[in-house]
Amino acid sequence: MIMWDPQYEKMPRGELDDLQLERLQQKVRYVYERVPFYRAKFQEAGVIPPDIRSLDDVTRLPFTGKDDVRNNYPYGLMAVPLSEVVRVHASSGTTGKPIVVPYNANDIDIWSNLMARSLTAAGVESTDVMQNAYGYGLFTGGLGFHYGGERLGVTVIPASIGNTKRQVMLIEDLGTTVLACTPSYIFVLADAAQEMGVDLASTGLRLAVCGAEPWTEGMRAEIEARTGLAAIDFYGLTELIGPGVSCECQYQNGLHIWEDHFLAEIVDPGTGQPLPYGRPGELVLTTLTKEAMPMIRFRTHDLVTLYPEACRCGRTMVRMSKVHGRTDDMLIVRGVNVFPTQIESVLLSVEGVAPHYQIIVDREHHLDDIEVWVEASDAVFSDERRVLEELEDRVRKEMNSVLGISARIKLVEPGTITRTEGKAKRVVDRRELWSSS
Repeated sequence: MIMWDPQYEKMPRGELDDLQLERLQQKVRYVYERVPFYRAKFQEAGVIPPDIRSLDDVTRLPFTGKDDVRNNYPYGLMAVPLSEVVRVHASSGTTGKPIVVPYNANDIDIWSNLMARSLTAAGVESTDVMQNAYGYGLFTGGLGFHYGGERLGVTVIPASIGNTKRQVMLIEDLGTTVLACTPSYIFVLADAAQEMGVDLASTGLRLAVCGAEPWTEGMRAEIEARTGLAAIDFYGLTELIGPGVSCECQYQNGLHIWEDHFLAEIVDPGTGQPLPYGRPGELVLTTLTKEAMPMIRFRTHDLVTLYPEACRCGRTMVRMSKVHGRTDDMLIVRGVNVFPTQIESVLLSVEGVAPHYQIIVDREHHLDDIEVWVEASDAVFSDERRVLEELEDRVRKEMNSVLGISARIKLVEPGTITRTEGKAKRVVDRRELWSSS
């Protein structure tokens, strides 16, 4: 198994713990001296840098949340002078001010190296041609994959998002072997290729490196069955670095967190108390090497499970599961907590429905009420109405059996659900409209 940084990726656990502690202590001193926000937070919590004597002492430090970043817009959390900043990225948030994240030259260098490490773990080689269909600009995805690909030495096609039929043409004409895009966009590409009479499985494509949105094993199976591509999961956050925090290796058995750069914790999302390995909870991350805007105990809102066992690939760093859901997109349906990714898993387990769906959330008697629109396959939709009704009933019963929720199911014609070139909009939330009427 080829590794980009074998010195770190295969580091014995004891040595890695020592490295993490050394870097954690340095970073806590660094932000205490340079960032007034953190100095005040630490003092309020009654902790100073010398108090951090072991990795367990990280729990003495206060959390950082998205609101802290927003409230310090644009540069209030920066630890270096603006004159040292060489790049600014921002979140793709749709409300209010974006989350702004500055990088100095060393941050960019580390990011490029981590993305080259991630791509190598995914199975990308320097001889590959990588078509980058992530958006370029303030969003971190496009440039993250671009710089990582160039650092690795691949041929990068900066296709960006949009013009899907041109994307198919480039795949054919330029010999693309690796596709970088959101998992939902692969289905958009596959639909366009089918219209053009192109079989993606017959092209040179062999691998898809996917991130920027949660996706399930069911969706992976659909991608691989329809396109023949091996689909590898990447994970990252704008606030930390962008993509490159963790990724799957070719064994697809959890995402390796690059622990020489990120200290990972799992906490109870309600109490904030630490949870042991193997228990699902909220992922909390501390940047150990970021310089322009470090993050201390950043609450990601992502629900995952951590696994400490070494992977078959030989890497020793802790692995995280795919994201189970988010603490801030949880839906309550007649008192049952459910996440969109769980609904997706059920839908993709039922034969006859396509991997395009939308969850319509409304409020009835102070509880969330859900209607799920899902596309039927071409064969099913062209059949008689009785077949559609039976399929709707089967999906409804499966949703109730697996998730314990009663949802209205509406099968729609193929192509009805709006396709997106960036993150898929899975949930339409009408509750705010209802409450303001």
